[in-house]
Amino acid sequence: MGSRKCGSCLSCLLIPLALWSIIVNILLYFPNGQTSYASSNKLTNYVWYFEGICFSGVMMLIVTTVLLVLENNNKYKCCQSENCSKKYVTLLSIIFSSIGIAFSGYCLVISALGLVQGPYCRTLDGWEYAFEGTAGRFLTDSSIWIQCLEPAHVVEWNIILFSILITLSGLQVIICLIRVVIQLSKLLCGSYSVIIQPGII
Repeated sequence: MGSRKCGSCLSCLLIPLALWSIIVNILLYFPNGQTSYASSNKLTNYVWYFEGICFSGVMMLIVTTVLLVLENNNKYKCCQSENCSKKYVTLLSIIFSSIGIAFSGYCLVISALGLVQGPYCRTLDGWEYAFEGTAGRFLTDSSIWIQCLEPAHVVEWNIILFSILITLSGLQVIICLIRVVIQLSKLLCGSYSVIIQPGII
């Protein structure tokens, strides 16, 4: 019972993380609050991977819904033995938690790549990735951020939002990993009672 409550609490934590991922990803399409750059496709290419909206957002909400249904549906039976049914539900929980790791891990990787690449912005040489060749060193050298003339404050915008996405998806990965460990321990360490058939010595 305690592990079930723990699993439900962990699953519930995934919901706000997924919703915030969607919001943060949407904000990446509107640098400095302006819509013109999205319509003219003058955004970093990594925002078009929909890492926060789709994978760490909508897909994680679906995974969370399935996990909550599995944890709260005590009457589910897949075979004659109650012990067998519990193990089957635990196995499904492990599978969907692993899928959650894949979805949130995708968002984590893409967001990290977007952060290191830097924004697509207008410089004195035209529209380009001004910091693409710096291997992320621009992140600690704010003096060169002025190379991006437009959109205004786009470097700070990208750094803050991609960092938030990395944090949100990283937390999702951790929560799903914890769930996998808990469910595996239940499955492998025999948390379920062993049913002994009558007449068998």
